[in-house]
Amino acid sequence: MENKPQDKEVLKALVKITRYTIFVSLLLVIGILIYTGLLFSGQSESSLPQDNISKNTTPYAAAAAPVDVTAATSSKPVPADAWKAPDSATVPAGKQGKMIRYGKDLLAHTAQYFGPKGSIAQITNGMNCQNCHLDAGTRLYGNNYASFIASYPKMSFRSGKMSPASSRIAECFERSLAGKVPDTSSREVQSILAYMKWIGKDVPKKAKLFGNATEKLAYLDMAADPEKGKIVFIQKCQSCHGASGEGLLAADKKSYQYPPLWGKHSYNDGAGMYRLGNFAGFVKNNMPYGATYQNPQLTDEEAWNVAAFVNSQPRPHRDQHMDWMNLDKKPIDFPFGPYADNFSEKQHKFGPFKPIKEAQKNQSI
Repeated sequence: MENKPQDKEVLKALVKITRYTIFVSLLLVIGILIYTGLLFSGQSESSLPQDNISKNTTPYAAAAAPVDVTAATSSKPVPADAWKAPDSATVPAGKQGKMIRYGKDLLAHTAQYFGPKGSIAQITNGMNCQNCHLDAGTRLYGNNYASFIASYPKMSFRSGKMSPASSRIAECFERSLAGKVPDTSSREVQSILAYMKWIGKDVPKKAKLFGNATEKLAYLDMAADPEKGKIVFIQKCQSCHGASGEGLLAADKKSYQYPPLWGKHSYNDGAGMYRLGNFAGFVKNNMPYGATYQNPQLTDEEAWNVAAFVNSQPRPHRDQHMDWMNLDKKPIDFPFGPYADNFSEKQHKFGPFKPIKEAQKNQSI
């Protein structure tokens, strides 16, 4: 009888300990389950991107701005008859093949041959032709060379003269590369032409090709806005091209890994990219890194605006008073007057372009 109270106390203590042990055990099991779930979830989410990076990306991609998928448009199909560059396996053997391959290398690594530290001459700003003509001029809507050769010789309304293809290459050296013209009869220019002929070997004269050169985006209802474009640039462009648009030199310090978008080493204001329509179409289908015609990362409005921002920044000036002497042939987005209409120089640079286009139509009726 005297031990009964003691027994009850012991029993109570055992019950409490048992309950506590069960509670702690349950917490431990729950913790293990949560940790295991997170571990496997993390592995399943990270394994594919890691494999993808190791196989498919370049140093350019590593520095690219994060993609805002909410701003991108839906994936677009490419027609079956869209232009495709010829297979490199079709480059002929012998002397002609050597010229074609040399021409491609000159376009891809122009600065190594003609840049400020060029092995042949020091006559350009350090950019490569490939900076504006992506994948050596073979990418869909990447300012490619699909119909380049097929369109020459032709009347150049900019110069007012009949021009051979070599003169257009010379203009690129003077404008996009902000430099001097190499001898157009030289091995280098002739090799570039040989490569371009190979690129367009199956393209007939006056052919209408899907994916040729750059896409012509629909005009906005308002002027392109450089201030809005600055926001796009900061978010999606400056991680590669620099906060001041200065670009990033390659490891050899002879050319640019990511080209300068303005400043003394960029294209001058006589280049084709200084026309807003050209730049906007190029950006839409190729920028930021990873964007394509099928999967753009910018809306049309963002493309127009960021083009307006970039082209409102300082760059080398080229005397163009002899360009487009026939004002009726002057492009509506050519940013320097005089014009055949009464619209301002600012509107010809940033838009809105629809009223200008409409006035031209009415004038021609």
